Amino acid sequence: MDTDVLSRKEQALTPSTADPLWWRSAVIYQVYVRSFADGNGDGTGDLAGVRAHLGYLKDLGVDAIWFNPWYPSPMADGGYDVEDYRDIDPRFGTLAEAEILIREALALGIRTIIDVVPNHISERHEWFQAALAAGPGSPERERFWFHPGKGEDGSEIPTHWVSSFQGETWTRTTNPDGTPGEWYLHMFTPEQPDLNWNHPDVRREHEDILRFWFDRGVAGVRIDSAALLIKDPDLPEVGEKDDHPTEDRDELHDVYRSWRAIADSYPGTRVLVGEIWVPDIVRFTNYLRPDEMHTAFNFDFLARPWGAASFRESITATLAAHAPVGAPSTWVLSNHDVTRPVTRYGREDTTFAFLKKRFGVPTDPELGLHRARAAALLVAALPGSLYIYQGDELGLPEVEDLPLEVIEDPMHYRSGGIDPGRDGCRVPLPWAGEAAPYGFSPDGTATWLPQPAGWRGLTVAAQDADPASTLNLYRDALRLRRELPELGDGPLEWLDGLGDEVLAFRRGDGFACVVNTGEDSVPLPDGATVLLASTPLHDGSLPGNTTAWLRSHGATTTPNPPEGRAPRG
Repeated sequence: MDTDVLSRKEQALTPSTADPLWWRSAVIYQVYVRSFADGNGDGTGDLAGVRAHLGYLKDLGVDAIWFNPWYPSPMADGGYDVEDYRDIDPRFGTLAEAEILIREALALGIRTIIDVVPNHISERHEWFQAALAAGPGSPERERFWFHPGKGEDGSEIPTHWVSSFQGETWTRTTNPDGTPGEWYLHMFTPEQPDLNWNHPDVRREHEDILRFWFDRGVAGVRIDSAALLIKDPDLPEVGEKDDHPTEDRDELHDVYRSWRAIADSYPGTRVLVGEIWVPDIVRFTNYLRPDEMHTAFNFDFLARPWGAASFRESITATLAAHAPVGAPSTWVLSNHDVTRPVTRYGREDTTFAFLKKRFGVPTDPELGLHRARAAALLVAALPGSLYIYQGDELGLPEVEDLPLEVIEDPMHYRSGGIDPGRDGCRVPLPWAGEAAPYGFSPDGTATWLPQPAGWRGLTVAAQDADPASTLNLYRDALRLRRELPELGDGPLEWLDGLGDEVLAFRRGDGFACVVNTGEDSVPLPDGATVLLASTPLHDGSLPGNTTAWLRSHGATTTPNPPEGRAPRG
């Protein structure tokens, strides 16, 4: 390792070593770089824009930033088709600028988590280009899933596995002479060929990628599609065997044990965060055993319908499943793939499913905002770590009227135009001003996705001046979360007796969170002081679709035994 890398590493380590358990209670802010802030005036967000707004994130009260992929990419899938893991996409900046950003953020006490996409790479990656050039039977093709095809002429698709983006998962190549060639596997788009994780080159390469970024001071990696890496080499159809041929295979755990060993070899705590869509919560938490990942996204809560019973069921099951492995839960309301809470919670069906987005679904934005604010206080009070997707702290709605010609998300096109895709939650943030681009870019600049005309009241500048704004609600919540010893990691006790549509729990001896998911007001517990509420309170009652944080002084509700949780530390 050269001395420059050692110097960077030494400069970056101090905040990470200060608290080895920082990740158990951390507030992590997701930055979708293209849409956060434009620093060079071209209409696309970049690292210069992030650096210029680090003070905003510090004032918000976050502990870490998670960056979506910032690597060179053709953007066939918003950057999740990676061409080079050891560089930064020129649209966003340079590698040197990323290193500076990591150091500047750490100086403010903000760690950096980067996105790693191990299941697939871009079709333009040098490995895949070499595989295409080398031809059938070559060592270069063994790093991927090439197949001659079924039938006498190889014209039949190898399997009928369904893509995560809908449609088929195999694409046929063309030989240099123009004849049909082999097929290759892609569980997402054809521009994202899947890697063969049974090949030692693939494993070594990703271990080196981890070291490359840990050497530059990142505090952790978020692992995209973490349960999809290993495939059954026999290529059975789904259902032909007891286990799934492409999902949650037991061999995956060896991969993450090797990654954990690398993370643990660095000073400080370098965390592994999994994106794991596994419905069986026990198999989900198997990834969180002490020698594998530190945490994983809790999609069960995110997908639940609005309601006290639904939320409690999810929270109870999540905490109980995490307790045996000693891992903290994570709580998240949305991300770059999910309909924003203000829109989703205003609908008749408030659940979320990855493939159910449709055009023209009505929503009540006022109701949705009330519920989104209440949900924000709920998740901020739960045990474990908290993720915030950029713009949720502003109460931004999903943009559902994007012109069809500007939509880039492949989910839209692969659905035949039925699914609007995910671009509606990726619209550039509004920072200031009366009209687009709202300070995201210089006045008169067309942003990469157009912003709505009615966002002037949602800008950071407008909300900064309004004590009752959603932005200031988030700031207050994160400040209290940091100040109150009961919050963050630790136990939870349910409180009963407030009604079927009320969710209430106690953290420690003096803090209580009460969520009214119904429409009618309910009385607050006797002898409690209100610390924070998602909507104004009147006459000692909690309005519908509202959450209150209370300093309890001997509540009259009946506590249930603590939920199973690993002890702090």
